[in-house]
Amino acid sequence: MKKYQFTIHGNRYEVQIESLEDDIARVNVNGTDYEVEIHEEKKKSSKTPRLVRPAAVPTASDKPGRTAPPDAAKGTGKVVSPLPGSVLELKVKEGDSVDRGQVLMILEAMKMENEIRTDMAGVIRKLHVSQGDSVLEGALLVEVGSE
Repeated sequence: MKKYQFTIHGNRYEVQIESLEDDIARVNVNGTDYEVEIHEEKKKSSKTPRLVRPAAVPTASDKPGRTAPPDAAKGTGKVVSPLPGSVLELKVKEGDSVDRGQVLMILEAMKMENEIRTDMAGVIRKLHVSQGDSVLEGALLVEVGSE
């Protein structure tokens, strides 16, 4: 591997590093082979550059508004699309009563069928989409009101 020449207390040494695995090095010093344990941490320099970005400082607008506890009664629940896609099938219609966790519709996104569920029990107040509609992420799909 690498050859070095050292002078220690006036004595000259030729050192050749044969191999280096973890913290054990096999070295040849003036024609004699030794196994040496390395106690100092090896510093590795990466050839790949690192991207250094400034730390993101959150602002007050980044914080979501307070939400009610999961079991608390809520007013009108708005169900929004979690991802862009198209409405494949509607499972409810306006005026239907729904339970918490019930499937409202099937949304096709990236050739996968996704079940869109309600997070509250109530009555379907308004359907904002029809079967076959294309929706964007965050689009309002359904409003669920208290019974």
